[in-house]
Amino acid sequence: MLKAGVIGVGAMGQHHARVYAQLEDVDLVGVADPCHDAGRQIARLYHGKAYSDYQKLLAEARPDLVTIAVPTALHCEVVCAALTAGCHVLVEKPIASTEQEAWQMIDCAEQVGRVLMVGHIVRFDAAVQVLKAQLDAGDLGRIFQVRCRRLGPFPPRVKDVGVIVDLATHDLDLLRYITGEEAVRVYAETEQQIHSAYEDILAGTIRLRNGIIGMLDVNWLTPSKIRELTVTGERGMYLVDHLTQDLYFYENAEANRERWATMSLLRGVSEGRMIRFPVHKHEPLRAELEAFTAAVRNETPPPVDGRDGVAALRLAEALMRSGREGRSITLEPWIPKETK
Repeated sequence: MLKAGVIGVGAMGQHHARVYAQLEDVDLVGVADPCHDAGRQIARLYHGKAYSDYQKLLAEARPDLVTIAVPTALHCEVVCAALTAGCHVLVEKPIASTEQEAWQMIDCAEQVGRVLMVGHIVRFDAAVQVLKAQLDAGDLGRIFQVRCRRLGPFPPRVKDVGVIVDLATHDLDLLRYITGEEAVRVYAETEQQIHSAYEDILAGTIRLRNGIIGMLDVNWLTPSKIRELTVTGERGMYLVDHLTQDLYFYENAEANRERWATMSLLRGVSEGRMIRFPVHKHEPLRAELEAFTAAVRNETPPPVDGRDGVAALRLAEALMRSGREGRSITLEPWIPKETK
C-alpha cells in the first residue's frame, strides 16, 4: 500500500486527493494547505489528515509519494523539501517559475533517487492517446501543421503567471509529444487586456526542426471554454475535442484515391470521408496518477519527467520574450535527456 499526500488542495489539488482516495493500493494519509479550513474539508471528504504546514505532513505522515499543487513560485522549495524527505513527487505544471529552478528540482530528484513527474495532464486525454498511436503508425503521412486552441474565461485563482505559462504550456508539451520534434524558432503576439500583471492573450507560432508549423491560439478572454487540437497532413486532418475526448479524421479524398501516393499532392486536396474514432473515454487525471504510481512501484521512468517540464517551460519563456520584444526568437538546440 503506497501512502500518498497532497500539498495544496486548491482548484487542482483537491482532485488529486479525490483520485488518490479512489485508487486501489493507495492510502491518502494527509493533505496540507495553509488554509486550514480548506485542508480540513478535503481531508474529511477523503479520510486523510489535514495539516496547515506541509513540513509536518512530510515528517509525521511520511508519505511515499506526494502531489504538489501549490503556486508556481513555491514549486522549487516544496518539491525539493518533499524529495529530500524521501517522497516521490508529481508536481503540477508548469514545473517551475524559471528554468534554473527546474534544473535544481531535477538534480535533487536524481541525487536522492526519487521519481519526479510533471503534471502535463493533456497527454493522458484518451483522444490524444488514440491520435498519438495513429500518428506514430504513419496514418496521416507527412505532418504539415499542428494547431491548438485553448480559450476560456479569466480564472481569478491564477495570480502569479500569465496565460502562456498557465495554459499554453499544455499545448507546448503536447506539440513535442505528438510530433517527437523540438522547436527551433518561435514568434508570439501577446496582449494584456484584463489580467492586472501578465499577458492574457497569445497568438503564437512554433517552427519545429522537421518543418512542422505549430500554431497556438490561447486566451483568458473567451466567455465559453474551447479546447481543440488539429493536426493537418498529407492524408487529411485529425481533430481532437479535449472537452469531450472525441477524435475525428477528415479525409483528403484525392490522397485516398491515389492510396496516399506522392502524386496525389500534385492534384490538390478535396473533401473525403469524416471518420469518428471510437475512444474509450476516461478521466485524464486518474490515468496520470495511475501512471505516476506505476512508475513508483516499478522503479521506471515516469511518462512525463522533469526534462519534459523544462522543455515546455523553455518554450513558454521564449514566447513571452518574443511577445515583449516583438520579434521571432531562434532557440538554441535542446539538450537531449541523456546528456544533460
